[in-house]
Amino acid sequence: MKSSIKLILVLFVLVTLGENLKAQGLKLPQASTPQTITQDFGLGKITLSYSRPNVKGRKIFGGLEPYDKVWRTGANSATVIKFTDAVKIEGKELAAGEYALFTIPGKTEWTIIFNKGVKEWGAYTYSEANDVLRVKVKPTTLKDKVETFTIQFANVYDSSAQMQLAWENTLVSINLSAAVDERVMANIAEAMKGEKKPYFEAAQYYYSNGKDLKTALEWMNEAEKQMTDAPWVKLWKGRVQLKMGDKAGAAKTAKEGIEIATKIKNDEYIRLNTQLLEETKK
Repeated sequence: MKSSIKLILVLFVLVTLGENLKAQGLKLPQASTPQTITQDFGLGKITLSYSRPNVKGRKIFGGLEPYDKVWRTGANSATVIKFTDAVKIEGKELAAGEYALFTIPGKTEWTIIFNKGVKEWGAYTYSEANDVLRVKVKPTTLKDKVETFTIQFANVYDSSAQMQLAWENTLVSINLSAAVDERVMANIAEAMKGEKKPYFEAAQYYYSNGKDLKTALEWMNEAEKQMTDAPWVKLWKGRVQLKMGDKAGAAKTAKEGIEIATKIKNDEYIRLNTQLLEETKK
């Protein structure tokens, strides 16, 4: 009971101080700067809002932030993460939605928590009953110190990525995955029923994701008819041909791409088609 009263008093003081500063027209830099980042992932988006404290010469994990205690994963209000599509976190399903991101740092293992308490200040009123998902990951030690607490997305691909937490000399990587292929294939099938068929984009997807190359080539041929002066279409058609083992056909297409790119003075596709032409000689 006493601890609850103490918490209420602390929150009251913080809110009152903030309101007083606003009333006085005083604007000060925040000790822990807020940041919001958005990452496209799969067919959706991830939006993350958190505050970034600094080390300032202190011992962080096992010091300022005790081991085996719930942490707000930043400073000030609880860190909030929003997924527009369902994802998997370390192989476990998490529905689309908005969650507070809490963690429990440990010497050899961290617990990552997605919780319903998105309106909380810190982790003072954190309730395990509001947990939606918990996963465990292993931290790694960084050679160089990270002064400002950082959350970032790394190794981002169509259907996989890592969310990384870095502070002091600790790095924690959380694996994310999304069910993309089935939805994209369904979208392509539906789009091909329409009047404006996305031949080029669909063929690119087929090439990049190990789908039927014969179909990809057919679609590239159709794309050529739609975009007669597009060196990028030549480039991708040549890539499909080369992947199918048709070096002569790929070389012919690459030369056509170079010719078109030269005509329209597009240095990038002169270079890319030239690289493709060199690959056909190996």
